[in-house]
Amino acid sequence: MLTGTTSYTGQFVSSPRGARLARRFAVRCMEEWGHAAASDVSCAVALVVAELAANAVRHGRVPGRDFGLRLALDPAAGLVRVEVADAASGRRLPVAPTAPCPEGEGGRGLLLVDALAVRWGSADRYPLGKTVWAEVPGGAGGQAPSVQYF
Repeated sequence: MLTGTTSYTGQFVSSPRGARLARRFAVRCMEEWGHAAASDVSCAVALVVAELAANAVRHGRVPGRDFGLRLALDPAAGLVRVEVADAASGRRLPVAPTAPCPEGEGGRGLLLVDALAVRWGSADRYPLGKTVWAEVPGGAGGQAPSVQYF
């Protein structure tokens, strides 16, 4: 990685291990951009990457295909854009999150993304697959949301 670069990309095996590595990669990128691993913005970006990567592994996995991660810093807007691309075509694109079952073990990932990002969405990819993206405040001019771990 080169300091001063405004975007980083990585490709990861579509597995839980790949999702963990993507999160670690995001934290390293944030450090390259001057945000300590424990900073609010780094934690927010790491959490968004973790959720989107986990969804790509769980819902967008195609055997033999990896998923891609792109992080882009927009210092003027004070945003970090997270893009996770998978190879699944013909699958349902994510929609606005709904409240999960209180006793449920899942279903909160996009609620977290929605809470941490100023906006997020998805787009079809050519020739196949989709990209889910989120813009997290806290680049040079933005204020990151506070992330608290319990």
